Amino acid sequence: MKKIAILAALVAMAWATPAFAKDKECVTDLKEIDAAVAKSKLNADLIDKIKKFRADGEQLCTAGKDLEAVSVLEKAKLMLGI
Repeated sequence: MKKIAILAALVAMAWATPAFAKDKECVTDLKEIDAAVAKSKLNADLIDKIKKFRADGEQLCTAGKDLEAVSVLEKAKLMLGI
């Protein structure tokens, strides 16, 4: 019985770990984008586009759509050169 409980716990941890990793990636990306925007010397139009991608990515993160969020946030990071 102990073996089954241990196995179930390990399976649950393995299943949950990627979700936490993706959530952490969202938060990390948002912080990186904020820091880069603060230091950026890009024109206002590009900054506005970057901020739009950031806002969209944050909404997706909050909605639990982490894979989509990371994809959107990656666009902002590319525009910032990070």
